[in-house]
Amino acid sequence: MAAKKRGWELLTVEKAERSLTEPVNHVGLEETKVEVFKGLKQFFTQLQVLLLEKGFILLIIGFLLGRALILSHLTPFGLPFFAAAFMLRRDCAPLALIGLLAGSLTLSIEQMSYSFFSIAVFLVAYRMLKNFHKEDIVSLPFFVFFTAMAVKIGFAYFQNGQQFVPYDLLMAVIESSLAFVLTLIFMQTIPFLSLKKRIKALKTEEIVSLIIMLASITSGTIGWSLYGLSIEHIFSRYLVLIFSFISGAAVGSTVGVVTGLIFSLASVSSFFQMSLLAFAGLLGGLLKEWRKAGAAGGLIIATLLAGMYGEQGVPLTQTLYESLVAVALLFLTPKILTDQLAKLIPGTAEHSNEQQQYLRKMRDVTASRVEQFSEVFQALSKSFSQYNIEALDNYEERELDMFLSHVTEKTCQTCFKKEQCWTKNFHHTYHLMKDVLYELDEGQAGLSQRLSRELDTHCFRPGRVEEAIKQQLTYYQANQKLKKQVHDSRKLVAEQLRGVSEVMSDFAEEIQRERENHYNQEEQILEAIESFGLEIDYVDIYSLQKSNVDIEISLPASCNNHGECQKVIAPMLSDILGDNVIVHKEDFDGGPAGMCHVIFRSAKAFAVQTGVAHAAKGGGLVSGDSYSTIELGAGKYAVAISDGMGNGERAHYESHETLRLLQQILKSGIEEKVAIKSVNSILSLRTTDEIFSTLDLVIIDLQDAVANFLKVGSTPSFIKRGSKIMKIEASNLPIGILQEFEVDVVSEQLKSGDLIIMMSDGIFEGPKNVENKDLWMKRKIQEMETDDPQMIADLLIEEVIRTRSGEIEDDMTVVVAKVEHNLPKWTSIPMQFGFSKKKKKIS
Repeated sequence: MAAKKRGWELLTVEKAERSLTEPVNHVGLEETKVEVFKGLKQFFTQLQVLLLEKGFILLIIGFLLGRALILSHLTPFGLPFFAAAFMLRRDCAPLALIGLLAGSLTLSIEQMSYSFFSIAVFLVAYRMLKNFHKEDIVSLPFFVFFTAMAVKIGFAYFQNGQQFVPYDLLMAVIESSLAFVLTLIFMQTIPFLSLKKRIKALKTEEIVSLIIMLASITSGTIGWSLYGLSIEHIFSRYLVLIFSFISGAAVGSTVGVVTGLIFSLASVSSFFQMSLLAFAGLLGGLLKEWRKAGAAGGLIIATLLAGMYGEQGVPLTQTLYESLVAVALLFLTPKILTDQLAKLIPGTAEHSNEQQQYLRKMRDVTASRVEQFSEVFQALSKSFSQYNIEALDNYEERELDMFLSHVTEKTCQTCFKKEQCWTKNFHHTYHLMKDVLYELDEGQAGLSQRLSRELDTHCFRPGRVEEAIKQQLTYYQANQKLKKQVHDSRKLVAEQLRGVSEVMSDFAEEIQRERENHYNQEEQILEAIESFGLEIDYVDIYSLQKSNVDIEISLPASCNNHGECQKVIAPMLSDILGDNVIVHKEDFDGGPAGMCHVIFRSAKAFAVQTGVAHAAKGGGLVSGDSYSTIELGAGKYAVAISDGMGNGERAHYESHETLRLLQQILKSGIEEKVAIKSVNSILSLRTTDEIFSTLDLVIIDLQDAVANFLKVGSTPSFIKRGSKIMKIEASNLPIGILQEFEVDVVSEQLKSGDLIIMMSDGIFEGPKNVENKDLWMKRKIQEMETDDPQMIADLLIEEVIRTRSGEIEDDMTVVVAKVEHNLPKWTSIPMQFGFSKKKKKIS
């Protein structure tokens, strides 16, 4: 029993512990945080709607502006604020009126009467003269000016016992002038107090107007105090803290000066606040790198320094307490509020990020549209290249049936054996006439003996049937040729659309590549160059990608008189970046006192030097051969030879046209195979004459020296590497013969110093009395001791002409390309530091 009792006690204790611990284990702290955050967000959203959309913010601002004074008795804020609210937010103008009247009532009943009367006069005058002005926004300040002057003079006239005093006229002019300026300011700032207006960025005048409006609102708190601390001092310093923390020293000091100036106009005793606020804005902006603590430290330092020589009768501790309360308000300000305000002010990091985000969205939208166009072209390409085989077969059968129906209409329709042939022996008759059609379609002069004998046995009128088929065959062949051209045109369009789709897809990828921010690298480059005594204005890095460096440097033109960019800066960048960097472009502004803008880019790892020699048949002026050297934008170099069929101007035109089309298509970024097929289709569809041309093309990648040889009906090419000779050949018919063919690509890895020798058939087949032309050509190339491309081309064409005893029996063209390492002219300068791995970014 004791053991059982003890067991019940243990069970009871365990249950009690579980009841105590389970609630703690199930407390969802994260869920609680989320709920609290959602609740706060909902509260602020509703508060924002109440203040901005419903317009109660105008009620609060109107109350403070109604209390604001200048020179102790001028109130120029009320009428301009109501006029701007009436014009821009007419539905909320009654709230602004109530706020203004309530605020002026705190001063005196006379002040409230003056505010009400001036607003009433403005409304009456505006209604009466509404038909005489068109642009309300432009004319509004003038309405306010004349209304304020008339009401001020009228009130002063009756207050002085219906006597006119010049001093009152002067005060009326001053107040109405201030009202005119304030109307312009409020017209720029009231649109900010709305949820409907989406503000991208503030202009300079808008920032100043916003500062003046906030300072004017703050001046409405003059005379208020809490526990002996001045409310206007707290809010004015808080205003300076916010702007110095967000925008830096320039805007912070501006806010301090403007706020202090308005306070000094309201009360001469507050003139001391201008120096304190301006100094606090300057220090806070300079220390903004330490975030809120830096801005707060700037205000505390300014308070201590200025407070020692401040207002008489005001203890330093009171001024310090006011600054500490302003600092506390700064730390209580939500980060989301400061970030939203910072996005509106140009020059801040938040504004820059906002602009970058906008540009990124625009870039993504553009890339998406380009990608959509690419997909459209791809779909169109597929639709042109796909055929319904069954429908095509059915069409051919129907076309054959129509052909035979036309033949039987002229022959069998009036024959007495019609029923026997087409009813009893239909299949035999059908296949017999189809065989006759196929044999005649092959271009034979007559039918074969077997088919002729079978036709004579089966048909009563064999000669007439054969003649009718021959006549009808002419239309049939023309129809087939037209169908073939349509088919070839469809293939051409499909290939072109596919190429365009690939180019647009690559372009969309390039658009999506962002420019990285390379601030650390720019500072390092600037420091390295200036350490050599060169004066640099700025450095902009657009890309640090290997073999794709793109840097722009601006320096005085006098610093580049002796080619310092090529001799010093480019080698220095090469050593820092670990890449061959050269001067790509130089632009000079003005004379010796101007600026020099230099663009530095990566040099290609390899360079190509070419030499060409050519001769026309019989020593003529026009050769049927054409050649071209093309530097493509993607870091590739192309060399091409085209040999038109025959000689003379027509052959030259065909070969030249082939290379021109190829060059244009390759430069657009379309793949080499697709480019050659497109040129072939264009040339084959363009003319019905049997004019063809060969194409010998090599594309060399200047980064890794990989060469792709594409040969279409051309003679072999040779690669000379020291004493070794390699032959490059491929088997393809000339361009324009076949509408459909596959391009053979031969790839070779080249080395520095390799020579590529390309030639037309006039060179390769030119040597007389030489049986093995490959061996002869290899031996001649091997025996040449020079490696100069131009000399090799001249010597080779000279050797061929000598074997012909000086006669040129065909067009001759030889192009020699030499691949070499691309070494900069100036050696890189070793630096004591480069980009560290943590700082260096390779996009």
